[in-house]
Amino acid sequence: MRVVVWSTGGVGSIAIDALRYRPDLELVGVWVHSADKVGRDAGELAGGEPLGLAATNDADALIALRPDCVVYAASGPERDGAAVPDYLRLLTAGINVVSTSSTSLVYPPTYFAPDWRDQLAQVATQGNASLYVSGIFPGFASDELALLMTTQSKRIRSITVSEVALNDHYPVADVMMDGMGFARPLDFEPMLKTPGFLEMAWKAPISLIAQGLGVEVREVRGTFDRRLTDCDIEVAFGTVPAGTCGAVRTRAAGVVNDREAIVVEHIIRMARDVAPDWPTSECDATYRVDIDGDPDVHCVLTLGDAEGHGAGRAAMAATAMRVVNAIPYVVAAGPGLLSSLDIPTTLPRYAFD
Repeated sequence: MRVVVWSTGGVGSIAIDALRYRPDLELVGVWVHSADKVGRDAGELAGGEPLGLAATNDADALIALRPDCVVYAASGPERDGAAVPDYLRLLTAGINVVSTSSTSLVYPPTYFAPDWRDQLAQVATQGNASLYVSGIFPGFASDELALLMTTQSKRIRSITVSEVALNDHYPVADVMMDGMGFARPLDFEPMLKTPGFLEMAWKAPISLIAQGLGVEVREVRGTFDRRLTDCDIEVAFGTVPAGTCGAVRTRAAGVVNDREAIVVEHIIRMARDVAPDWPTSECDATYRVDIDGDPDVHCVLTLGDAEGHGAGRAAMAATAMRVVNAIPYVVAAGPGLLSSLDIPTTLPRYAFD
């Protein structure tokens, strides 16, 4: 299967490197946003050995290659809704897309822009192509892992999925500062605090779980909390000054049968000692599924080495491989907008050394 990777950031670079080891997948093109990357070897851009394949910013040239699938991993301004024009072009051309960029499309029926969703579904059908979005949270630990855990359940009262992470490695300042409010005073209004934003952001995994279990979510309730750091913290995107936000906690709860039954919690810190009364982890990233029911089920997933370091890189690798491993299944699927409920478990191929 012929594959193009769209962007050479953290996730895209991992995808490029992974494809070199897959005899069933051939990397035929790489799209880059920055002009200074055009013409450079894709393997070197990904931090590895040369591949003899030059990166390009010519989308039409990549579409003309007629790849079977595009791994879409653009970040920053290309995230989520801004990626839709690219999806439309690719699907219209009959090219399947697996993406980590548009997390609201993890469960397409609840996508925040119904008109865009309908356009995507229409051109996918016309082009006989599919779009599948995944990742680690959402895309796996927040939804598919939870559904897997429920296969042990007789009765379920509630499901809580959570991520506790140290995100001092994340370098994108506008996302961390303007989007989440880190390094800002508490009177700053980040995007996460916009009324309705959390409910919209986490509606997809909540609804995916509900659909998988055959229940109806009546509403989603969101809450947002922050804590200050009492000292300067040096992080990948700069400095988090003392007296500004050093930890963020979000919660979105899906109401089923008049109670908050499907809950997504997200705790992000810039240093381990900020907000010590909140749930903590010895690892840089911990994902949990807790089911209150018969029986109670508790599942803990960590990424990276045993000491908890390198979880940022591990989480990016897990995110990338969620879509790279999905390529054969998405290509084989019928046309349309897919979720994890529409394809088999995306077991990796050729993963053993």
